[in-house]
Amino acid sequence: MTAFATLVRRDLLSAFAHGGGWLPLVFYLLVATLFPFAIGPDAALLARIGGGALWTAALLAALLPVERLVRPDLGSGVLDQLMVRGQSDELIAAAKLAAHWLSFGPPLMVATLPAAALLDLNAATLLRLEIGLALGTPGLAALGLAVAALTAGLRGASALIGLVMLPLAVPLLIFGAGTGPGALELLGATTLLFVAGAPFVAGAAMRAARS
Repeated sequence: MTAFATLVRRDLLSAFAHGGGWLPLVFYLLVATLFPFAIGPDAALLARIGGGALWTAALLAALLPVERLVRPDLGSGVLDQLMVRGQSDELIAAAKLAAHWLSFGPPLMVATLPAAALLDLNAATLLRLEIGLALGTPGLAALGLAVAALTAGLRGASALIGLVMLPLAVPLLIFGAGTGPGALELLGATTLLFVAGAPFVAGAAMRAARS
């Protein structure tokens, strides 16, 4: 098994240790359940705003695991040990990004099926929502990792994470919830930009936090 695969497996198992990996999923379904109570039994209205509501829920759910992505390994010295063993910070960050998305993206897409039923979304809207989440959740994961690394060494990081990440995630939310021509293409392009840059940003931030 390569070093990258070993790191991905370790972070993936760590994400679900003590049940923490299920929190975003539970939060996402809880928001989808609460919307019909808040909006009322108007099926047409729920179907019209459902896609945007689920994208907003996905964005908020993405905030929950961010604090656990880098800070525990930084505090326990795991990052120092990996560096001594010759692993670059960029490789570690790329592995964390892959593990974070695997623990967050596909489960969220599965949870979208019952959530869409609760909001009475039709098949076309559900298909577009699933495609959007497939394109957008890697971007949310990349953004979460970069913010986690940038705030790992700071006091009160949990409060800062939302303030930093939410504005940066607005393009993903707009293109993901949007139905206009080219929205999915722009969503894919934004995600590609975040995924390509996140390992380098997070790697540099982890190096600075250790020094």
